[in-house]
Amino acid sequence: MSFETERYPKLDLDRFFFDIPAECPYQLPCMAHYRQACLGPLPDDLMEYFLATGFRRNGNIIYTMVCRQCKACIPIRLLTSSFKANRNQQRVWRKNFDLAVNIGNLHVTDEKVAICNRFFEARYPGRGNSPHEYYSGFFMNTVTNTFEFRYSVNDRLIGVSIVDICGNSMNAVYFYFDPDENHRSPGTYNILFLTDFCRNHNIKYLYLGYWVEAVKAMQYKANFKPHYLLLDGTWQRVAKNKGKN
Repeated sequence: MSFETERYPKLDLDRFFFDIPAECPYQLPCMAHYRQACLGPLPDDLMEYFLATGFRRNGNIIYTMVCRQCKACIPIRLLTSSFKANRNQQRVWRKNFDLAVNIGNLHVTDEKVAICNRFFEARYPGRGNSPHEYYSGFFMNTVTNTFEFRYSVNDRLIGVSIVDICGNSMNAVYFYFDPDENHRSPGTYNILFLTDFCRNHNIKYLYLGYWVEAVKAMQYKANFKPHYLLLDGTWQRVAKNKGKN
Protein backbone atom coordinates (compact mmCIF):
# COMPACT_ATOMS: atom_id res chain seq x y z
CA MET A 1 0.00 0.00 0.00
CA SER A 2 1.48 3.37 -1.01
CA PHE A 3 1.57 6.42 1.22
CA GLU A 4 -1.19 8.07 -0.84
CA THR A 5 -3.75 5.40 0.05
CA GLU A 6 -2.77 4.86 3.68
CA ARG A 7 -4.90 7.84 4.69
CA TYR A 8 -8.07 6.04 3.60
CA PRO A 9 -7.30 2.31 4.03
CA LYS A 10 -10.81 1.39 5.26
CA LEU A 11 -12.89 3.94 3.40
CA ASP A 12 -15.79 2.28 1.57
CA LEU A 13 -16.15 4.28 -1.63
CA ASP A 14 -17.71 1.64 -3.87
CA ARG A 15 -21.23 2.45 -2.70
CA PHE A 16 -20.95 5.91 -4.28
CA PHE A 17 -19.95 4.61 -7.71
CA PHE A 18 -21.83 2.98 -10.54
CA ASP A 19 -20.86 1.77 -14.02
CA ILE A 20 -22.06 3.38 -17.22
CA PRO A 21 -21.48 1.90 -20.70
CA ALA A 22 -20.73 4.33 -23.54
CA GLU A 23 -18.99 4.56 -26.86
CA CYS A 24 -15.22 4.66 -26.52
CA PRO A 25 -14.12 8.32 -26.25
CA TYR A 26 -10.92 7.39 -28.14
CA GLN A 27 -12.80 5.61 -30.93
CA LEU A 28 -11.32 2.22 -30.14
CA PRO A 29 -13.42 -0.74 -31.39
CA CYS A 30 -15.03 -1.74 -28.10
CA MET A 31 -17.61 -0.52 -25.61
CA ALA A 32 -16.29 1.71 -22.84
CA HIS A 33 -17.40 1.46 -19.21
CA TYR A 34 -17.07 4.39 -16.85
CA ARG A 35 -17.09 3.77 -13.09
CA GLN A 36 -18.18 7.13 -11.75
CA ALA A 37 -19.74 9.10 -8.93
CA CYS A 38 -21.21 12.60 -8.76
CA LEU A 39 -19.62 14.21 -5.71
CA GLY A 40 -19.56 17.48 -3.80
CA PRO A 41 -16.47 19.45 -2.72
CA LEU A 42 -13.56 17.16 -1.84
CA PRO A 43 -10.77 17.78 0.69
CA ASP A 44 -7.30 17.87 -0.83
CA ASP A 45 -6.17 14.54 0.57
CA LEU A 46 -9.23 12.71 -0.74
CA MET A 47 -8.78 14.24 -4.19
CA GLU A 48 -5.14 13.12 -4.06
CA TYR A 49 -6.31 9.64 -3.13
CA PHE A 50 -8.54 9.48 -6.19
CA LEU A 51 -5.73 10.65 -8.48
CA ALA A 52 -3.26 8.20 -6.95
CA THR A 53 -5.64 5.30 -7.55
CA GLY A 54 -6.25 6.14 -11.21
CA PHE A 55 -9.38 8.29 -11.12
CA ARG A 56 -10.00 11.37 -13.25
CA ARG A 57 -12.34 14.34 -12.91
CA ASN A 58 -14.97 15.54 -15.39
CA GLY A 59 -16.77 18.44 -13.76
CA ASN A 60 -18.14 17.17 -10.44
CA ILE A 61 -17.89 13.56 -11.62
CA ILE A 62 -14.99 11.41 -10.46
CA TYR A 63 -14.47 8.42 -12.74
CA THR A 64 -12.17 5.65 -13.86
CA MET A 65 -12.29 3.32 -16.84
CA VAL A 66 -13.30 -0.31 -16.20
CA CYS A 67 -13.76 -1.48 -19.78
CA ARG A 68 -14.34 -5.23 -19.89
CA GLN A 69 -12.56 -5.96 -23.17
CA CYS A 70 -9.88 -3.30 -23.15
CA LYS A 71 -7.13 -2.01 -20.83
CA ALA A 72 -5.81 0.69 -23.15
CA CYS A 73 -6.44 3.67 -20.83
CA ILE A 74 -3.40 3.81 -18.55
CA PRO A 75 -3.04 6.61 -15.97
CA ILE A 76 0.27 8.45 -16.31
CA ARG A 77 2.02 10.83 -13.93
CA LEU A 78 5.36 12.55 -13.43
CA LEU A 79 7.42 12.73 -10.27
CA THR A 80 8.33 16.36 -10.88
CA SER A 81 11.63 16.27 -9.01
CA SER A 82 13.05 13.49 -11.22
CA PHE A 83 11.83 14.59 -14.66
CA LYS A 84 14.58 15.65 -17.06
CA ALA A 85 13.76 17.31 -20.39
CA ASN A 86 15.21 15.67 -23.49
CA ARG A 87 16.79 17.63 -26.33
CA ASN A 88 13.57 18.11 -28.25
CA GLN A 89 11.75 19.30 -25.14
CA GLN A 90 14.58 21.73 -24.42
CA ARG A 91 14.17 23.11 -27.95
CA VAL A 92 10.42 23.52 -27.39
CA TRP A 93 11.13 25.39 -24.15
CA ARG A 94 13.51 27.78 -25.91
CA LYS A 95 11.16 28.21 -28.87
CA ASN A 96 8.47 29.55 -26.56
CA PHE A 97 10.66 32.05 -24.72
CA ASP A 98 8.32 34.86 -25.82
CA LEU A 99 5.23 33.46 -24.09
CA ALA A 100 3.77 35.18 -21.04
CA VAL A 101 1.88 33.01 -18.56
CA ASN A 102 -0.83 34.29 -16.25
CA ILE A 103 -2.35 32.10 -13.55
CA GLY A 104 -5.72 32.66 -11.95
CA ASN A 105 -9.23 31.45 -11.34
CA LEU A 106 -11.35 30.20 -14.22
CA HIS A 107 -13.54 32.66 -16.06
CA VAL A 108 -15.09 32.65 -19.51
CA THR A 109 -14.32 35.23 -22.20
CA ASP A 110 -15.27 35.51 -25.86
CA GLU A 111 -11.59 35.13 -26.77
CA LYS A 112 -11.29 31.82 -24.89
CA VAL A 113 -14.51 30.49 -26.38
CA ALA A 114 -13.33 31.36 -29.90
CA ILE A 115 -9.95 29.64 -29.42
CA CYS A 116 -11.52 26.61 -27.78
CA ASN A 117 -14.02 26.29 -30.63
CA ARG A 118 -11.25 26.47 -33.24
CA PHE A 119 -9.32 23.83 -31.29
CA PHE A 120 -12.34 21.51 -31.32
CA GLU A 121 -12.91 22.05 -35.04
CA ALA A 122 -9.26 21.23 -35.81
CA ARG A 123 -8.85 18.32 -33.36
CA TYR A 124 -12.36 16.79 -33.35
CA PRO A 125 -14.06 17.79 -36.61
CA GLY A 126 -17.72 16.93 -36.94
CA ARG A 127 -18.28 15.93 -33.32
CA GLY A 128 -20.19 19.07 -32.35
CA ASN A 129 -18.15 19.82 -29.22
CA SER A 130 -19.31 23.06 -27.61
CA PRO A 131 -16.91 25.38 -25.72
CA HIS A 132 -19.80 26.75 -23.67
CA GLU A 133 -20.82 23.25 -22.58
CA TYR A 134 -17.22 22.36 -21.73
CA TYR A 135 -16.87 25.47 -19.55
CA SER A 136 -20.21 25.12 -17.79
CA GLY A 137 -20.26 21.36 -17.37
CA PHE A 138 -16.60 20.32 -17.30
CA PHE A 139 -14.19 23.10 -16.43
CA MET A 140 -16.05 25.32 -13.96
CA ASN A 141 -18.27 22.69 -12.34
CA THR A 142 -15.47 21.57 -10.06
CA VAL A 143 -15.12 19.83 -6.70
CA THR A 144 -11.56 20.91 -5.88
CA ASN A 145 -9.14 23.82 -6.31
CA THR A 146 -9.15 24.53 -10.03
CA PHE A 147 -7.09 27.17 -11.84
CA GLU A 148 -6.18 28.17 -15.37
CA PHE A 149 -2.79 28.93 -16.88
CA ARG A 150 -3.20 31.44 -19.71
CA TYR A 151 -0.46 31.47 -22.39
CA SER A 152 -0.12 34.67 -24.41
CA VAL A 153 2.24 36.32 -26.88
CA ASN A 154 2.12 40.11 -27.27
CA ASP A 155 -1.12 40.14 -25.24
CA ARG A 156 -2.74 37.68 -27.64
CA LEU A 157 -4.06 34.54 -25.99
CA ILE A 158 -2.86 31.34 -27.66
CA GLY A 159 -3.73 28.64 -25.14
CA VAL A 160 -5.36 27.79 -21.81
CA SER A 161 -4.43 24.99 -19.43
CA ILE A 162 -6.96 24.00 -16.77
CA VAL A 163 -5.56 22.25 -13.71
CA ASP A 164 -6.53 21.06 -10.25
CA ILE A 165 -4.10 21.69 -7.40
CA CYS A 166 -4.47 19.67 -4.22
CA GLY A 167 -1.69 19.34 -1.68
CA ASN A 168 1.18 17.40 -3.23
CA SER A 169 -0.52 16.89 -6.58
CA MET A 170 -1.47 18.77 -9.72
CA ASN A 171 -4.03 17.30 -12.08
CA ALA A 172 -3.81 18.40 -15.72
CA VAL A 173 -7.53 18.55 -16.54
CA TYR A 174 -7.58 19.97 -20.07
CA PHE A 175 -5.49 22.04 -22.47
CA TYR A 176 -6.65 23.78 -25.62
CA PHE A 177 -4.78 26.12 -27.93
CA ASP A 178 -4.98 28.11 -31.14
CA PRO A 179 -4.38 25.59 -33.96
CA ASP A 180 -2.36 28.25 -35.83
CA GLU A 181 0.24 27.93 -33.05
CA ASN A 182 0.77 24.21 -33.55
CA HIS A 183 4.35 24.88 -34.70
CA ARG A 184 5.20 25.80 -31.10
CA SER A 185 4.37 22.26 -29.88
CA PRO A 186 2.06 23.84 -27.30
CA GLY A 187 1.05 20.53 -25.68
CA THR A 188 4.67 19.75 -24.89
CA TYR A 189 5.36 23.28 -23.68
CA ASN A 190 2.33 23.19 -21.41
CA ILE A 191 3.58 20.08 -19.60
CA LEU A 192 7.08 21.57 -19.33
CA PHE A 193 5.69 24.73 -17.78
CA LEU A 194 3.39 22.86 -15.40
CA THR A 195 6.30 20.66 -14.29
CA ASP A 196 8.45 23.72 -13.65
CA PHE A 197 5.62 25.33 -11.70
CA CYS A 198 5.21 22.20 -9.58
CA ARG A 199 8.89 22.08 -8.75
CA ASN A 200 8.90 25.74 -7.73
CA HIS A 201 5.88 25.19 -5.46
CA ASN A 202 6.89 21.83 -3.95
CA ILE A 203 4.14 19.90 -5.74
CA LYS A 204 5.36 16.31 -5.97
CA TYR A 205 3.17 14.77 -8.68
CA LEU A 206 1.83 15.99 -12.00
CA TYR A 207 -0.99 13.78 -13.30
CA LEU A 208 -1.29 13.80 -17.09
CA GLY A 209 -4.54 11.87 -17.42
CA TYR A 210 -4.61 8.74 -19.54
CA TRP A 211 -2.00 7.50 -21.94
CA VAL A 212 -3.49 5.40 -24.74
CA GLU A 213 -0.77 3.92 -26.91
CA ALA A 214 -3.04 3.60 -29.96
CA VAL A 215 -4.04 7.28 -29.92
CA LYS A 216 -1.52 9.36 -31.84
CA ALA A 217 -2.49 12.63 -30.14
CA MET A 218 -1.41 11.14 -26.78
CA GLN A 219 2.01 9.90 -27.83
CA TYR A 220 3.79 13.05 -26.66
CA LYS A 221 2.92 12.27 -23.02
CA ALA A 222 5.14 9.19 -23.05
CA ASN A 223 8.12 11.32 -24.14
CA PHE A 224 8.32 12.84 -20.66
CA LYS A 225 10.74 10.61 -18.77
CA PRO A 226 10.95 9.17 -16.35
CA HIS A 227 7.19 8.84 -16.04
CA TYR A 228 5.03 6.44 -14.10
CA LEU A 229 2.19 4.25 -15.38
CA LEU A 230 -0.47 2.74 -13.14
CA LEU A 231 -0.35 -0.95 -14.06
CA ASP A 232 -2.16 -3.62 -12.04
CA GLY A 233 -2.67 -1.16 -9.21
CA THR A 234 1.00 -0.15 -8.93
CA TRP A 235 2.79 2.93 -10.26
CA GLN A 236 5.66 1.61 -12.39
CA ARG A 237 8.57 3.77 -13.46
CA VAL A 238 9.31 4.07 -17.19
CA ALA A 239 12.65 5.64 -18.02
CA LYS A 240 13.33 4.33 -21.53
CA ASN A 241 11.38 3.88 -24.72
CA LYS A 242 11.13 0.15 -24.09
CA GLY A 243 10.86 -1.59 -20.77
CA LYS A 244 10.29 -0.25 -17.27
CA ASN A 245 12.93 0.52 -14.67
